[in-house]
Amino acid sequence: MQPRPCERRNLDVLRVVLGWMGREVSALDPACFALVMATGTTSNAMLCVEQTGVSDALFLVNVVVFVWLVVATIWRTTLFHAALRADLTNPRLVFSFFTLIAASNVLGLQLDLRGFATAAFLLWSFSLAIWYVLTYFSFGLLFLFNSIPAAQIVVRGAWLLAIVGTQSLVLLGTRMVASMRGEYVEAIFVLVHAFWGVGLILYGLFLGQFIHRLLHKRVEPDDLTPLLWVVMGAAAISANAGALLVQTSLQQHSSYVLRPFTDGISLMVWAWGTWWIPLLAMFGFWKHVIRRVPLTYTPMLWGLVFPLAMYAVATYRLSDDFPPLRVLSDLMAWVALFVWAATAVGLITASARSFRDFARSAFFAPIR
Repeated sequence: MQPRPCERRNLDVLRVVLGWMGREVSALDPACFALVMATGTTSNAMLCVEQTGVSDALFLVNVVVFVWLVVATIWRTTLFHAALRADLTNPRLVFSFFTLIAASNVLGLQLDLRGFATAAFLLWSFSLAIWYVLTYFSFGLLFLFNSIPAAQIVVRGAWLLAIVGTQSLVLLGTRMVASMRGEYVEAIFVLVHAFWGVGLILYGLFLGQFIHRLLHKRVEPDDLTPLLWVVMGAAAISANAGALLVQTSLQQHSSYVLRPFTDGISLMVWAWGTWWIPLLAMFGFWKHVIRRVPLTYTPMLWGLVFPLAMYAVATYRLSDDFPPLRVLSDLMAWVALFVWAATAVGLITASARSFRDFARSAFFAPIR
């Protein structure tokens, strides 16, 4: 029995949709989970300005996006493992996989804030395991099998994602410690302090390479990607994690001695991140206005949204000790929401255009 014309049409549409999705999954950006990082942190920033409805809406969006990206990653691992392996063995791209770690912890923070402590703990445990594997794999690849100048990798923001992934473990781990009881609580708190220190050291190593690259090599517009804003975001998440450690250390006697050090370093790192904001804006002006490079949607734009939102949250946390910072925190939260919305429109528009072009090529391809 032959299918009816309408049924045949529906089957053709389904094939086109699946074909387009398969193409997109095969070329999935390794940093795709930056969308979850940006959305989740913007949601948390909205809580800082007491916009609970907006925050909850972004939380629901984030859950859907995270689940879809996990499914897409499994799909890519199963059917397009050669493309995945190529990304994992590329020193320019391997650090992008740290977005999975940061995204898991950001979503875990959202869940923990809403009372889903068990789900948050599972996400933290998952990201911790992935962190250990990916850290030694990525840096081993960079040190032993890399033929690309390290400065070229650094200037594009590669190491920054490793720092953000590490500090995200501190944020979620510290929140869990604050609500845990038992003999292992202090051991876990020492562990998250250690992760905070590792993140700071990685940030120092990155800055040395980064400044050397800017001062000694010619910088081209292609070098200045939106992901470079994570140089500020890495400082912001480090300050946020440090401030949260200070607040939680009041409940943990064994780590109380670290409080003055952590408090001072957190403020200094936040100030350093603040210093970067005008400079990064100047880089963008030079690239898009002076050099006239068109501003188009790219997944790396989520690497701009995340730092803005994280800076708002970090500033809000520091405003407990420095109340005048609250005004700056509120301002940056709304800026982050605006940039998130603009980037989301860019994503939807780019996806619709991509599907339209694919559908046209599928339906109107010449018959051979």
